[in-house]
Amino acid sequence: MSARIIQANQAPFRRVDVDGITIDIVENALANARTEMDAVLFRTAMSPGIREQGDAFPIIADCNGKMLVGQFGSFIAGLLQAYDGTVEEGDVFLTNDPYLCNGAVSHLPDWLVLMPIFKDGRLINYSAMFGHMSDVGGKVPGSLPTDARTIWEEGIRIPPVKLYRRGELNADMLDVILHNVRMPRWNRSDLNAIVAGCRSAGRHCIELAGRFGDDVFYSAQQSMLERTHRAMKEVIQRVVPETRQVFEDYICDDGAGFGPYTVRCALWREGEKAIFDFEGTDPQADSSVNFYLNEEMFKIFFGALTISLFDPAILLNDGFYDLVEVRIPQGSILKPNFPAPLSCRTHLLGRIFDVMGGLLGQGVPQAMNAAGFSDSPHFMYSGYDAAGEWFQLFQIGFGGIPGRPAGDGPDGHSLWPGFTNVPNEFIEAYFPLRIETYETIRDSGGAGLHRGGNGLRVAYRLLADGEVSIHDDRWLTCPWGVNGGEPGQRSRKELVRVDGSCQILPSKCDRVKVKAGDLLLFDTWGAGGWGDPLQRDPAKVLADVRKGLVSVEGARRYGVVIDGDAVDAGATHALRATLAQSRGPVALFNRGGSLDEIKQRCLAETGLPAPVTPVWN
Repeated sequence: MSARIIQANQAPFRRVDVDGITIDIVENALANARTEMDAVLFRTAMSPGIREQGDAFPIIADCNGKMLVGQFGSFIAGLLQAYDGTVEEGDVFLTNDPYLCNGAVSHLPDWLVLMPIFKDGRLINYSAMFGHMSDVGGKVPGSLPTDARTIWEEGIRIPPVKLYRRGELNADMLDVILHNVRMPRWNRSDLNAIVAGCRSAGRHCIELAGRFGDDVFYSAQQSMLERTHRAMKEVIQRVVPETRQVFEDYICDDGAGFGPYTVRCALWREGEKAIFDFEGTDPQADSSVNFYLNEEMFKIFFGALTISLFDPAILLNDGFYDLVEVRIPQGSILKPNFPAPLSCRTHLLGRIFDVMGGLLGQGVPQAMNAAGFSDSPHFMYSGYDAAGEWFQLFQIGFGGIPGRPAGDGPDGHSLWPGFTNVPNEFIEAYFPLRIETYETIRDSGGAGLHRGGNGLRVAYRLLADGEVSIHDDRWLTCPWGVNGGEPGQRSRKELVRVDGSCQILPSKCDRVKVKAGDLLLFDTWGAGGWGDPLQRDPAKVLADVRKGLVSVEGARRYGVVIDGDAVDAGATHALRATLAQSRGPVALFNRGGSLDEIKQRCLAETGLPAPVTPVWN
């Protein structure tokens, strides 16, 4: 089963020589077209998650479906393989089902639009974009149920279908889809905005082909792919050893009391090819924390990490995929069997970046980052306001970016570089809540020569009765430090009831009943530190204390004694000597203890019972 492309003009493109300047012009023009896709989307969408926060990801691909510009890599080949029909001029495709597009999108709230771009009867490019809808139906508002046991409970499943057929909207089908969601007006607006973004890219591709000629435009795109291939070939030779190296990390729990779940990956090089093997990763979970990891998506993550470190002048694209092989065991938590639930996959999606960092850094520790804010924690609040109108908020939290070879990690940042914070004034204007605190959490970043970024505390005063859902992680395990750096502080969620009672909430929970006047303290986690904290310049520690990023007591983790508003040089020298003598050798990774030790301390340190180790049949 696969799609059949219908072209009035069957003439193949000719490969011609293109000078470097033209290639750069085409490359930058496509990058600007991708940026315009975002701009069109953000100015026409309605939901805060897309319009204000930017939870959407565009790509532009060549006529073979290879991504030229974008972020998540190309999924087009997998999607078209799952579609049994024709691809014609004026068609626009829609899907949200991970199992029917090989994980191109990884949970049902992500609605994916694909548009073939035709010029003079011939397919020249594709544009595509997916965005996170605030609701797609299912058993809880927000469509991210922690207790789902199958994907059927998580919302409406849309197979690859034609939203537009030869330019005509399939209005009846869209009405049926929107009949199954809680926020149909938002969904319709956001979907129209995604289509508009894809069409804007289509216009620019047609303009570029007309400006340079079809064959030059096609050949420039192939040269872009080849340039990335050459760059990645060199990078892989430098950073991926032939000797097998292994790293593992964890998500803390599954929302049902079981955990941690292990993600284990081995990396080595065979000739020119980097091999990633996830053998040893835990089997799939019963709950919705499973992540259907698309192999091409993982390749682009690997490429983005290595290119940004070693050759940032290259614009990343799909041209290097044959240089990377990804092996993911079927039935694992990264490749679950249908119909396993997938809605809360964000924790594993983020944790993949920590795993890659731990793998790649073992051969070159001085180039390695610590573990950081590898997640996109969700806060959802829904109910009826004073006027009797339904409200539904979906918001993504920010945290600490890891300490790095280049310096300190930023405080209160998103995992995804393009995400922005929803302005507090916007939230207060449109939802029945008040944000009483929005600040970084002192000392939550791991101490190091380069400090890990601090997490955030957001205090939500809830002004209407309703329900809250929370999806977060790193409440049990710590974001590890490297090269002597210390781990970052864990996440924490506390609900202070209007009657004065307090309740520590688990990191993954739904249907938490709240009353008007309740206060939710939403603390995200900090990042690990990089390098020996006893080597950090005391003047930098003092500056952090003055900025409120480190406390006076926290400065002692760096061996720095603050007296008043100054560093006590003598006391600092003595404290550093004592700490250096008592701590022992500097470790490459500091996780804050073994899993068994962390579990034994769990209740005392977090106020929550330790999860039970999963057992699989």
